[in-house]
Amino acid sequence: MHKTKISVDNIVDNQTFIPNYPIKMSIRDVDFFYGSQQALYNIHLDIIENQVTALIGPSGCGKSTFLRTLNRMNDTIPGTSLTGTIQLEGVDIYNDFSDTSMLRTKIGMVFQKSNPFPKSIFENVAYGLKVNGIKDKAIIAEAVEETLQKAYLWDEVKDKLDKSAFLLSGGQQQRLCIARALAIQPEVILMDEPASALDPISTSKIEDLIAELKKNYTIIIVTHNMQQAARVSDTTAFFYEGVIIETGDTKKIFTKPIKQKTEDYITGRFG
Repeated sequence: MHKTKISVDNIVDNQTFIPNYPIKMSIRDVDFFYGSQQALYNIHLDIIENQVTALIGPSGCGKSTFLRTLNRMNDTIPGTSLTGTIQLEGVDIYNDFSDTSMLRTKIGMVFQKSNPFPKSIFENVAYGLKVNGIKDKAIIAEAVEETLQKAYLWDEVKDKLDKSAFLLSGGQQQRLCIARALAIQPEVILMDEPASALDPISTSKIEDLIAELKKNYTIIIVTHNMQQAARVSDTTAFFYEGVIIETGDTKKIFTKPIKQKTEDYITGRFG
């Protein structure tokens, strides 16, 4: 049975689009289903290039489900289906990408829980390069160093690249996973609560890294931490029960939201 669709007046009008900025991804009229259960309703959103877009909302509101539609991770779940369009620079990722692995080299993902491979630090970063056919050891070594530098990790691991990734701290493991995602040179990076399991110092390092990475990448982050969303993002989209209630400039969303439900969530009245 389909979930009753929430009535939200003028969903598109509740969103602030920035036409003067280049649009990296365009999402239009997206509905998503787990079998017969609808999880997302009429999602309409533009992702601006070289910005951080934060997805906020209470648990179970569809944030992570939506994030996984952006690189077709939901395809791995039997019985799921999607209608509408999701475009990466004008290319429909569901109809024009027959090879999902190629799509995921363009749209990388960092998960909530760090998930390094049971390999050395070096091999974790080199893995994607090798899978994509790069065999030259010098090119791989250069790319590994460059990527670890981008992830603010090189100085901490340069003397132990042959050691197991599991010997790193939780924060270091998460930055290693970010480095692994960067190694294949994606255009977009999806982050599903990348700092939720980390201590405040490690969280600060991840946030600093996000601020640096957006110079060269487009980033979409799911977070339950309102302060984190306010600190790291340029644009915020508020999800509630599978619907985007409001989206726009982060400062405006957090100081002068249009919708009462957005204000109620941000001020902690529910969620």
